[in-house]
Amino acid sequence: MIRRFARPYARALMDVAGSPQAANAVRGELMRFESALKTSAELRSIYASPAIDMNAKITLTQQLTRKMKLSELATRMVEVLVRSHRVNDISAILTAVAIYVNEALGVAVAEVRSAKPLTPDEMQTLATTLSKRVGKQVELDVRTDPALLGGVVVKIGSEVLDASVAGKINKFRESLI
Repeated sequence: MIRRFARPYARALMDVAGSPQAANAVRGELMRFESALKTSAELRSIYASPAIDMNAKITLTQQLTRKMKLSELATRMVEVLVRSHRVNDISAILTAVAIYVNEALGVAVAEVRSAKPLTPDEMQTLATTLSKRVGKQVELDVRTDPALLGGVVVKIGSEVLDASVAGKINKFRESLI
C-alpha cells in the first residue's frame, strides 16, 4: 500500500527519471541514503529538528550525497525531501517508487515466508510457478519464519497462498470444530 504523502514524490521521481529502469536505478541510490539515515539517530534528529537552519541541513545533505557518490538526480531528490520536511519518510517514498516501477515493468512482488532458507533452485522454481499463476514476472521477497514448521506462505497483492505445515494444522483444527 502506498502512503498518501509518498505518492507525489514517487510520481515526480518516475517522471523526472524518464523511464521505470532509470527510476529504479535512482531508487537504488536513495536506498543507500535511507540506510545511513536508519543507522544514525543523530542524523534523523538533525533532519527532524526545526531549530536547525534549513541551509545547514542542505549543506549536510550535499556533503553526505557527495561522500556516497549519489547522482545529481538522487541528490536533488534528497534535497527536495529535506526542504519538504519529508526526508525521515524516505522509506515510504522508496516503497511507493518500487510499486510504481514494478507496475510499469509488469512485475509482481511475492512476499514469501519459509520455514527454512530456500536454495537458489527452490527460489527459481517458486518464481517460475508464481509467474505462470499471475501472468507476470515475479520477484521474491523471501523471509525465514521457523514458526511455520515447514512449507511456505506466499502473498502476492491481496492473495495469500498458504502451503505451510502450521496452516494445514490450523485448517484441520477448524474442520474439527
